Amino acid sequence: MRNRVMMMGPIGAGKTTLTNALLETESSATKTQTLSYRDWIVDTPGEYMENPYYYKTIMATALEVTHLIFLFDATSAKLTFPPGFSQGFTKLPIGVITKSDHPEANVERAIRILRMALPKGPIVVTSAVTRKGLEHIKELVACSTTQAMKDYAESHSSEILI
Repeated sequence: MRNRVMMMGPIGAGKTTLTNALLETESSATKTQTLSYRDWIVDTPGEYMENPYYYKTIMATALEVTHLIFLFDATSAKLTFPPGFSQGFTKLPIGVITKSDHPEANVERAIRILRMALPKGPIVVTSAVTRKGLEHIKELVACSTTQAMKDYAESHSSEILI
């Protein structure tokens, strides 16, 4: 099975923009209204994270993927994921901080907040504009085990990959 990832995060976190950057498409980001399957990425609407009613859909869709990306906007201070949320899944978790190059970004705060929902697993600090961190995401999604992801993260540890 080819590895596939599901993007999860609140409205406006940059899921579709990151998807476009990872797939190297020039599409403008538009509001995602339903699950969007594009190559190796499943993009989800932000409402799925902001309304617990949709958690059933997230859980069902997670059965179709090998990895889960938990996105958090570096300009936000609000955690929309429940604490420990990533531990409710048997898929490989990757945390992604988006908008790290925004003038109002606070990357350290974003990492602390995202760690509440994602106690274990790598976190990649990204910018879809400058493409910072995108190769790390692709390499982590290519990993098939937690140990392989851990080894990759440890061998490439920096301010971009934590």
